Amino acid sequence: MQTWWFHHPPAQREVYRREGHWPDKTASDFLAEAVQRLPDKVAILDPLRRYTYRELADKVRRAAFGLLEMGIRPGDVVSFQLPNWCEWIILHYACSRIGAISNPLIPIYRGRELEVMLRQAQPKLIVVPREFRGFDYPAMLREVAERVPLGGNVLVVGRRQPDSWESFMDSAFEEGRDDADLDAFRPSPDDPTELIFTSGTTGTPKGVIHTHNTLNGPIVAWAKRMQVGVDDVFHMASTFGHQTGFLYGVLLPTMLGATAVYQDVWDPEEFVRLVAAHRITVTNGATPFLYDFIHAANLRDYDVSSLRIWGCYGAPIPRPVIRQALAVVPNCKVLAGWGQTENALVTVTKPDDSLEKLTTTDGIVFPGLVVRVVHRDGSLCPPGQEGDLQCRGATLFVGYVDQPELMQESFTEDGWFRTGDRAVMDEDGYVKITGRTKDIIIRGGENIPVSYLEDVLHEHEDVQAVALVAKPDPRLQERVCAFIVQKPGSEPLTLERLQAFLREKGVANHYWPEFLRLVEELPRTPSGKIQKFKLREQLLAEGD
Repeated sequence: MQTWWFHHPPAQREVYRREGHWPDKTASDFLAEAVQRLPDKVAILDPLRRYTYRELADKVRRAAFGLLEMGIRPGDVVSFQLPNWCEWIILHYACSRIGAISNPLIPIYRGRELEVMLRQAQPKLIVVPREFRGFDYPAMLREVAERVPLGGNVLVVGRRQPDSWESFMDSAFEEGRDDADLDAFRPSPDDPTELIFTSGTTGTPKGVIHTHNTLNGPIVAWAKRMQVGVDDVFHMASTFGHQTGFLYGVLLPTMLGATAVYQDVWDPEEFVRLVAAHRITVTNGATPFLYDFIHAANLRDYDVSSLRIWGCYGAPIPRPVIRQALAVVPNCKVLAGWGQTENALVTVTKPDDSLEKLTTTDGIVFPGLVVRVVHRDGSLCPPGQEGDLQCRGATLFVGYVDQPELMQESFTEDGWFRTGDRAVMDEDGYVKITGRTKDIIIRGGENIPVSYLEDVLHEHEDVQAVALVAKPDPRLQERVCAFIVQKPGSEPLTLERLQAFLREKGVANHYWPEFLRLVEELPRTPSGKIQKFKLREQLLAEGD
């Protein structure tokens, strides 16, 4: 990673501190406080292991000295493409301890995505699993290394070899060392701590930089609004490679001194068992997770009454799903919200909001943030009128990696962040996202970068033109449908052939189209632009 651009002016930073929107602490500061207060309390547990706060801190201390031994220093990037395992937590807190920058990568990414991201991140260390869900990550990394110079170290989780995470953690790097040796590298809360990638309108991943303060600000606000505390038990199945998983599955429980329970693969029946076994009280997961939970085959066999908060972000929550959830867990508050990688959660409903607000809006803004809906000329839209959604405040990121021109495009002259979303705000200040100026399909809370995927499909020898649009789905909200015009004389494409092509290109299967329509031509404007709204209308007319 080369340069980054700090967005928050010094005077504004002091306001955020004074008003309590920034706790002015690092992630490792919160861990140290939890160890002091609750050393023997279970901090984290994944499908294979668990650690108390004391044990977690000891692992973090060893890993931090190990990173220093590797030559990693403040500002260096450490990339890790790990599932929701305890190793993820240890590695992040170790980076935080010495001022290194964590670069979480979603496990579903494959070589094509990884190549672009690692080229931008330029990590000094990469950590991957030996295998997860049947996929060979070291083999993928070797292929990527043929195209991208990976000058840093590589550690593999899940094998006993010199380059393994296990061998790394077996080395007593901390023996004979004093904590003062680590404290010398302690970062400022205003220093960058996370580099996380998000899909842009062009499909090219954008490297988003957050500091300790801009990450801790959202969890402080969330904790206050939801009134959660040390006695809560948190669950997370959404990948830590997303801000939702990272903030509310990793950072929030530690800040509170609470216990966190993790799933590396979402399984609704296993979740039901975990709720009963650990008395889980809080979880955050997209609408499909909630849908799966209320339809779990074993739901009636276990006591899930401890569950009291379900944060449901990334897609609208259908009213029937809310009603079914209330019937299953009457005391559980289901919350709707909206946010982005660049700004975490910006709006969320309140626990005591009406069913109308919950099912027709994406919530109201958090303290420390401000949102507005504006016309194209920047003038404010009246309540109920659609416009461009903009925001600013304490949780906004501080820059894009090596893209100062993108920063200039993303902010207005008076400091408002252009979210790229269309919205309506009601008279009570509640926001409803109505559309996207960015061409992205959201499948189960995951963004599908349409332009990127269309570019890959255009590489197929039989494809003349392609347009990807969202097909509504009752569970995942949206699925990808490919409209394709084939080259004359080519063999008719099938969905299986198309998916096999994407597999060969190293595209994550989560991005693959699930529906295919072969058409003679795509609807276009007189200037040649594809009229995707007509394709969406066609899908709606088809029904199921």
